[in-house]
Amino acid sequence: MNIEWAALGQVFGVTLVVTVGIVGLFTVGIMGTSRKPQRDGAAAVAPGVGARSVAAGAFALCAAAVGYGIYLIVAT
Repeated sequence: MNIEWAALGQVFGVTLVVTVGIVGLFTVGIMGTSRKPQRDGAAAVAPGVGARSVAAGAFALCAAAVGYGIYLIVAT
């Protein structure tokens, strides 16, 4: 049995980078849709239009990455 260590290292590296990237995008989406608490105890402020649009874009990129992964698994 012969293991190609260079190929295994490449797969590990790409997997690590893509996983961290998708988790980061999802975090940006969550932060963009969350309410911002006020310092003086007042009610939380809803996110603005810009924050919601960035969050929607981040969620869309996450969905596209998941869709592409499913495509790679299913399509032969």
